Amino acid sequence: MDRMRIQLRNPSREVELRGPMSVVAVLNRLELNRESVLVVQNGTLVPGDAMLADDDVIEVRPVISGGAFDTAGRRASRPGAGTTPRTAP
Repeated sequence: MDRMRIQLRNPSREVELRGPMSVVAVLNRLELNRESVLVVQNGTLVPGDAMLADDDVIEVRPVISGGAFDTAGRRASRPGAGTTPRTAP
């Protein structure tokens, strides 16, 4: 019988579970907090109430938050921030 293949990131590991099972049930089984991860089913981001089947490939990624940075590594607070200003002739 097929099982869901669940790829976890950070730390990277893989587990298999028998489905069908909801996203919330899978995360509870893996002792993961729903608010701290994103769940991708066969390449598509899915909500907590989605049902996962035995033949699905699931990826669980940690949620990462933060600001945008320009190419020099400085925090960009608005479009164009971090670029060299032009001097009037």
